[in-house]
Amino acid sequence: MTHTVEKIGGTSMSRLAELRDTLFIGDRATSEVYNRVFVVSAFAGITNLLLEHKKSGEPGVYALFANDDSNHKWQDALDRVAEAMKAAQSEILTHKGDIQQADLFVDERILGARNCLIDLQRLCSYGHFRLPEHMGHIRELLSGLGEAHSAFVTTLMLQRSGVEARFVDLSGWRDEGDVCLEKRITSAFDGIDPATEMPIVTGYAQCVEGLMNEFDRGYSEVTFSHLAALTSAREAIIHKEFHLSSADPKLVGEGAVRKLGRTNYDVADQLSNMGMEAIHPKAAKTLRQAGVPLRVTNAFDPGDPGTLIDDQPADTAAAEIVTGLDIVTLEVFEQDMVGVKGYDAGILEILKRHNVRIVSKTSNANTITHYLDASLKTMRRVERDIAKLFPAAEITSRRLAMVSVIGRDLNGLSVLTRGLQAIAAAGCEAIGASQGPRNVDVQFVMDRASSETVIKALHAELIENAPTRLSRAA
Repeated sequence: MTHTVEKIGGTSMSRLAELRDTLFIGDRATSEVYNRVFVVSAFAGITNLLLEHKKSGEPGVYALFANDDSNHKWQDALDRVAEAMKAAQSEILTHKGDIQQADLFVDERILGARNCLIDLQRLCSYGHFRLPEHMGHIRELLSGLGEAHSAFVTTLMLQRSGVEARFVDLSGWRDEGDVCLEKRITSAFDGIDPATEMPIVTGYAQCVEGLMNEFDRGYSEVTFSHLAALTSAREAIIHKEFHLSSADPKLVGEGAVRKLGRTNYDVADQLSNMGMEAIHPKAAKTLRQAGVPLRVTNAFDPGDPGTLIDDQPADTAAAEIVTGLDIVTLEVFEQDMVGVKGYDAGILEILKRHNVRIVSKTSNANTITHYLDASLKTMRRVERDIAKLFPAAEITSRRLAMVSVIGRDLNGLSVLTRGLQAIAAAGCEAIGASQGPRNVDVQFVMDRASSETVIKALHAELIENAPTRLSRAA
């Protein structure tokens, strides 16, 4: 247990040249450069081009191929991916030989993917084969292109700088596809000695489990966590472009936020529930069960130890983070619901069928309210299905926001009372509020227009005005 496994996100990867001079090498002695394994994401924007835009939904190669009404559209999109990959690597590589190798790598992978998709289309022109049955595999194939490219370019850059870097491709390119994730990782690391070389590993790993079926675009953290667990890493580290802080510094001000310094996996789970993932919950579970502590750092502040996440409780009660999420409330009112079983189970089954994520829920004698992370388009379908199941029910949806105060231990802080007072003092109104008996989070619901004001008010009351226990972010 002498090495660390470290992950770099896509936004940070686009500043790879800076990371070479800080995170990868910097002023480290030769002996300090090694015993570190890096798992890399695709360069910023590449996965959006390969699949679909994560926020806007603009179709990429996968989405265009899935809804193909013209071969030219998805093929043109694949050409744009190649152009974007070459543009990204041109910002990083300076040696002509390295650029030539990277260009050949892109051309070979893009051509292979193109031929695969064309062959699949041709095969599915026969009635015995159905294209929808293969779309999961296509999504996996395309996803792996981005991480393989960034890992290859990173390896070239580091080798040119004198580092014994090794490209470790877990994407299964032209490889046997019937291996489990554990076998994929252990086979790839057979013969690798982190003490004398620096493995640069693809964030995507091809395996029979099909990472995207369950985790979709959160697969790189799953690869990262399993790699750390299987190799008995001393520590797992996620490098972000910012510190894990008490709130968004762009919103409440850089001088007001505090770097956490230390928290636990319980808080990480609550953050994930609010759409602010420090790490995917399933990845956190893997690390927690393996006894591997997690550290979240600012990739561009290498001298700062960042925030350690483990399974230890807090020494003293304190609010640690204030964060918000746009939600849609689904309210089902039925006067005859009281004392009758089956309403909750029926609603949950419909939400599951439409793949709607539940953030929180409340209920009373005749009303069940779910706070959901979903689009209005999806909600219309949900409402129709609930109306069919419970024709006498009144069903309403509203676009609101939820702001959550999170901490390892909120006991004795009167967060609910003080929070409501702070919201009122800021000229806003809480439509709803809830606090569970475990005292790790308190949720406030309000209209979306006031959510930022509420975050600032709660942060000022519960964190800025609290005794200085957390270190201030750099």
